[in-house]
Amino acid sequence: MKKYLFILTFGILPILTFAQKTPERDYTNAVLWQQHSGEYRALAFQAYNFARLSLKEALWNQANTKPNCVIVDADETVLDNSAFQGHEIKKGVSYVQKDWTEWTALAQADTVPGALSFLKFAASKNVEVFYVTNREEADHAGTLKNLQKFGFPNADEAHLVLKTTTSDKEPRRQKILEKYNILLLCGDNLSDFSNVFYREGKDTKEQVNLMQNQFGTRFIVLPNPMYGDWEKLLYKEDKLSEADKGKQRLEKLKSY
Repeated sequence: MKKYLFILTFGILPILTFAQKTPERDYTNAVLWQQHSGEYRALAFQAYNFARLSLKEALWNQANTKPNCVIVDADETVLDNSAFQGHEIKKGVSYVQKDWTEWTALAQADTVPGALSFLKFAASKNVEVFYVTNREEADHAGTLKNLQKFGFPNADEAHLVLKTTTSDKEPRRQKILEKYNILLLCGDNLSDFSNVFYREGKDTKEQVNLMQNQFGTRFIVLPNPMYGDWEKLLYKEDKLSEADKGKQRLEKLKSY
């Protein structure tokens, strides 16, 4: 009997250990897809190829006397944070603010495929780049260091626009618009383009349908399978446990 208890105990230990390390939600496949799939790289290159074509056309057609610029988001648009997401998975958590601050300070995010080449092309056409991000002041030094490490154009104090009082980027975009002609915007989240997508409870699919001609021309969308504002619309209330969120996600699945 003792022999069987010994085998049972040590047989379930690896299972218990795995359970302790399993994150609050399992998004391992999403992170692996971004890190290893050719499809992710292809979509990123496709987005920035469209950006280059759209920028050429915008420069050809524009007659604005203000200086030209493009606006890009930082995370999953020009900087790839999948290594941070992998770190959180291995810790058994979904997201910890302290971990994020430590990650940005390391300045170790890789570039999103195609981003650097496109922005250097923009700079060669005298188009300035503004990095409008919802990173916060605590991330400031690390973000600049990360961008400068790869030689991103306009990676300086004047062109890095961090989150201040709100995650709505529209006031920051309007501030840039006062002095610049914004030719196009690149991001992985719909609110990177317009605050019609930012308002709580808004059906973003409906808004995308209404603005479909903007995508691939003025709005350039990068793939991000790991996180995004879209998920908020799945939940009936705020501050749910991961277990409750999991149940509500299942309820939202289309099936037959």
